[in-house]
Amino acid sequence: MTSNQIPDIVIGRLPIYLRALTYMAEEGKEITSSQELGERLGISSAQIRKDLSHFGEFGKQGTGYEVAYLRDQLKRILKVERTWPVALVGYGDLGHALAHYGGFAAKGFEIVVLFDNDPNKIGQKVAGKEVVDIAKLPQVVREKNIKVAIIAVPSSAAQRVADALVEAGIKAILNYAPIHIAVPPDVRVQYIDPAAHLQRMTYYLE
Repeated sequence: MTSNQIPDIVIGRLPIYLRALTYMAEEGKEITSSQELGERLGISSAQIRKDLSHFGEFGKQGTGYEVAYLRDQLKRILKVERTWPVALVGYGDLGHALAHYGGFAAKGFEIVVLFDNDPNKIGQKVAGKEVVDIAKLPQVVREKNIKVAIIAVPSSAAQRVADALVEAGIKAILNYAPIHIAVPPDVRVQYIDPAAHLQRMTYYLE
C-alpha cells in the first residue's frame, strides 16, 4: 500500500503512538503490547494493530512489541529520524511563544528562521535566531532548503503568507491563523484553532 492509499486518520494516530512509546522508553520499558498501548491512549488494541499493519509486521505473537524498535520504526515512517528546518512566519504573541517553545527539537523540528513585517522586530535575536523581513522570505526559504512552515499571523494576512510560502517551495504548513487557506494539492496543511476546539467541547457541557 502506498502512502497516498493509507487513510490520513491513520497517519494522524502515528504521532500519538510515537509519543507513548517515547515515554515508555524513557521509563525503561522494553516490551509492550497493543493492549497496554491502547489502555494508555484510550484506543482499542485492535485499532492499534490494524493501524500498524499498514506499514508491516512490528510485533511477535505472544510477546508484543519491542518498545525502542517500534519507536524507531515510527520515526522512520513519519520521517522524523532527521531534523526538519522550519520557518516561522509572524512574531506576535503566538509567534513569540512558538519561537521559545523547547519541545520541537526532540520531535524532529527546528525553527531556523522567523519572519515578520514590523520594522521594530526585524533584526531582533530570538532564541539565537534573527527576525528577518518577510520581504526576504522567498530567498531565505530557498537558500535554507526549508520545506516546513508555521503560520502565526492574523487571519487577514494568512492567505498572502501561504501563497508566498508555496511559491518559495514550502510543502507542509502548520496554520495557527483561524481561517482556511487555499494551497495546491501537493501541499499539506494542518490547522490549529484553539477557539474552535473549545467550541467543540462546550457543545457537550450542560
